[in-house]
Amino acid sequence: GARAEEPLPGSSLVEVMKGEPVALNCTALAAHDHFVLEWFLVDRSGVRHRLASAQQQGSELQGRVHDSRGRSPPYQLDSQGHLVLTEAQVGDEQSYVCVVRAGAASTEATTELRMFAKPEATEVFPNKGILSVVEDFAQEIATCNSRNGNPAPQITWYQNGQPLRVPMEVNAEGYMTSRTVREASGLQSLTSTLYLRLRKAHRDASFHCSVSYNLPMGRRGRLDSPVFHLTLHYPTENVDFWVGSPSTTEGWVREGDSVQLFCRGDGNPSMEYVFFRLQDKQENVLKTNLEGNLTLEGVQRGQSGTYGCRVEDYDAAEDAVLSKTAELRVAYLDPLELSTGEELSLHLGNSTTVNCSVQGLPTPALRWTKDFVPLGNGPTLSLSSITFDSAGTYVCEASMPTVPLLSRTQSFKLLVQGPPQLSAEETQPQTEGGWREGDEVRLVCSARGYPEPKLSWSQLGGSPAEPALTGQGWVSSSLTLKVTSALSREGVSCEASNTHGKKQHVFHFGSVAPQTSQAGVAVMAVAVSVGLLLLVVAAFYCMRRKGRPGCCRRGEKGAPPPGDPQLSHSGSERPEQTGLLMGGASGGARHGSGGFGDEC
Repeated sequence: GARAEEPLPGSSLVEVMKGEPVALNCTALAAHDHFVLEWFLVDRSGVRHRLASAQQQGSELQGRVHDSRGRSPPYQLDSQGHLVLTEAQVGDEQSYVCVVRAGAASTEATTELRMFAKPEATEVFPNKGILSVVEDFAQEIATCNSRNGNPAPQITWYQNGQPLRVPMEVNAEGYMTSRTVREASGLQSLTSTLYLRLRKAHRDASFHCSVSYNLPMGRRGRLDSPVFHLTLHYPTENVDFWVGSPSTTEGWVREGDSVQLFCRGDGNPSMEYVFFRLQDKQENVLKTNLEGNLTLEGVQRGQSGTYGCRVEDYDAAEDAVLSKTAELRVAYLDPLELSTGEELSLHLGNSTTVNCSVQGLPTPALRWTKDFVPLGNGPTLSLSSITFDSAGTYVCEASMPTVPLLSRTQSFKLLVQGPPQLSAEETQPQTEGGWREGDEVRLVCSARGYPEPKLSWSQLGGSPAEPALTGQGWVSSSLTLKVTSALSREGVSCEASNTHGKKQHVFHFGSVAPQTSQAGVAVMAVAVSVGLLLLVVAAFYCMRRKGRPGCCRRGEKGAPPPGDPQLSHSGSERPEQTGLLMGGASGGARHGSGGFGDEC
């Protein structure tokens, strides 16, 4: 008594990756209290095989699987009537029909299941042999394999990263073959072989193949093979020959160096190289090898000349140039010779010339220096009106701009004979007022000449002569002493002498003031000395007046003491009383006979 009010969709496509679960949906578009749902598998011949069925009883759908047709794991039917395949397999790629009956009415829908499988990693097997470029037909290059994919993948060949457009038909320039195999698992494997007619340009070419495969929802995947190169046999067309290190940009090599000669042909495999030297238009073979290298140990100037190499390639074209030559130029520089010895002795004011001669190839350049200061270029050095400043070491240097590191030097020492030249360092007082007694001073004398002068001082304590910091042949000596009045009057002299003469310098200090503390002591000493002198004179006078009662004391006015002789006021009787010991003539007149009272 029930019927289907609306039909199911006609058909649909379900895509799934191998091994993934999938559920095929079949649902009535209208609600029914009672209906029957059946799933059928349609084989390639169109025959339907019932897989499962279900009945709607109220709100519940009860179903069961009738035949899994040997599938493992078997088909399943869920509570909603979906046909469930737990792991998609290649054999599942079929048409599935869902039929729904409600009473006398029925409808059905078809689901196409498409299963995709990603192929394994792409394998390539290049030709390992030596392929000749002289063949006039296409040769096998490599075979590319893509295994266990679904649907069958596609293979594309690449050269230097660019796809090769080669046909499937056999021809002399290049083609490819393709073969698809269905494996026992139902998956598909594809094999492609590439054929090309090879040229010399293929010697450095890189090849690989790429597999393109389909994925659900119209997507595509790609798997590339490793890159490979071919081993080609091609004859020699050109030969290169050159002189390796340590040659210069001008092609010169230094005498005594080890020189390498290199020869390279553009054929493959490498042929035999023959090294030779041309002498009198004859080839003198030096060495034969497969490496293309020749080393000349410790080359000498006599080995300069024309060298060459030849490639023994019998497959080369008749017009191919298989031999090349190059010039080996050995540079040399002999020791320098000077017109003077290692030492040259001249007197002050003299002049001379020194010549520097050299033999070398290429022609060396000469220059003169003194104490690393350039003096000029050329073989001749002129010295005129020499002075002590002219003394020193002169160097002649020979060099070759085209041959770096090839140079030689020769030197001589110039000695300038003459009497000493003296220089003194004047020392200034430590205070603005001039020198003071006891100030310490350091005197320095410097001298130069040849023979080396001796320095001496008029005072003891001078240091031994040593080379001065200024150089240029100067020697110096110093003397440290204290300033005194005697040194101020006499001065201090420094003398330099050698076999040619001597010179002297006297240091003067001018007036020397006593130190402040010493002047005060001197004044006190003078005062004390004068006081002591007065006391001595007074004591002497008292001793002479001994025995006279009125001596050495103030006498009273009136007559002298009894017993004293009467003294005369005449200067002839008492000459000493007229000067130092007497109070004066006027005093005697005033005191009369009591005049002695003032003598003390």
